[in-house]
Amino acid sequence: MNSSVPLSDTEVLMPSEQDINIAQETSRKLASHFQAEKTMQVRLLNGSEQISEVVELPASAVRLLIDILEQTAQGNAVTLVPIHAELTTQQAADLLNVSRPFLVKLLKEEKILFHRVGTHRRILAEDVLAYKRENLTNRRKALDELAALDQELGL
Repeated sequence: MNSSVPLSDTEVLMPSEQDINIAQETSRKLASHFQAEKTMQVRLLNGSEQISEVVELPASAVRLLIDILEQTAQGNAVTLVPIHAELTTQQAADLLNVSRPFLVKLLKEEKILFHRVGTHRRILAEDVLAYKRENLTNRRKALDELAALDQELGL
């Protein structure tokens, strides 16, 4: 699949104070009605025209919407990246919160899979996220080992 996702190439829209307040309230309300594995019906109202429509949302979409609203409520901008999206090296670096040269080093060390499109490297979002999960797991394991060592030494 060749879907390129513009992460850093688009204008980042930070939520306004009003957006933050609405997101806080809406995320609480949605979360209180959310049931994993169950769809949710939502009524859409068209302003003052009193026209409404009911739509059904899959549980996975509701969970994602709640996550987006929670991030917005914290004042964070949010970007959605399809799992099969092909990222540029800069987009992948942004997703990992590292510099582009550091990411290129990871690619050269074959720590993250990539392929070339002409002279450009492309990385699947799922491979970037897999590296991120593995790195987090390794860091947690190292911290657990350090904590155990501290306990052994009585620190």
